[in-house]
Amino acid sequence: MTDTTSSPGFWSGLANPTRFIALADRLIAPLAGLSAVLLAVGLWMAFSAPEDFQQGITVRIMYIHVPFAWLSMFCYGVMTIAALGTLVWRHPLADVALKAAAPIGATFTALALATGSIWGKPMWGTWWVWDARLTSVFVLFLIYLGIIALTRALDDPSRSARAAAVVTLVGAINLPIIKFSVDWWNTLHQPASVFRLDGPTIHSSLLWPLAVMALGFTVMFLALHLAAIRTEIFRRRVAAMQRIAARRAERQSGGETRPR
Repeated sequence: MTDTTSSPGFWSGLANPTRFIALADRLIAPLAGLSAVLLAVGLWMAFSAPEDFQQGITVRIMYIHVPFAWLSMFCYGVMTIAALGTLVWRHPLADVALKAAAPIGATFTALALATGSIWGKPMWGTWWVWDARLTSVFVLFLIYLGIIALTRALDDPSRSARAAAVVTLVGAINLPIIKFSVDWWNTLHQPASVFRLDGPTIHSSLLWPLAVMALGFTVMFLALHLAAIRTEIFRRRVAAMQRIAARRAERQSGGETRPR
């Protein structure tokens, strides 16, 4: 028996909105359930993990702040691939994926900024400092808002898709700045402690709860993204039917008023 999911025809077939909706209907509920289980386990592990010898109990906010920060960049990476799909490969659903991901990414970025401020107050003595990491993440949030506004400002879907894709690709320059800001500049944030060439420097008792929480939120993003893409497809179908009905009504009214 051959694996149909590995054939090019399967993936190209997902460009058909009807097939994509059918796949999303099968995946959204299991992904949501898996996310709930992972987050429940992750929270139990997080509250069972030892306190940090310097930060004490306040370190527990790390288990939601770090996944939010990770997903703010991961979501934008997904949008960057979708932008390439729009401009280079002309994939029919690439623009839909980009538009659907932007509000989710903006939400995760806002949560990362909020939880970072809550964490920073007892650690740094202030809610906000304009260091390189915080500033670059705030710029990412503004880029998200700009893309969301752009996708809603233009009535022509093709122009909106191209403009959003170009802005997304330009904004992708900010991702390596966020990642390496703690290495390039002197910031209040500590250097990378998880994704390092020489391995994580964080203790396993703290690393495992963090990894489970990050995985749970990532699965949540996948479920939310699929649901948002499905909703956007339905919205565009309704809009297309409304335009057809409006043109039909206009032709009929024109025929009734035309002199004989």
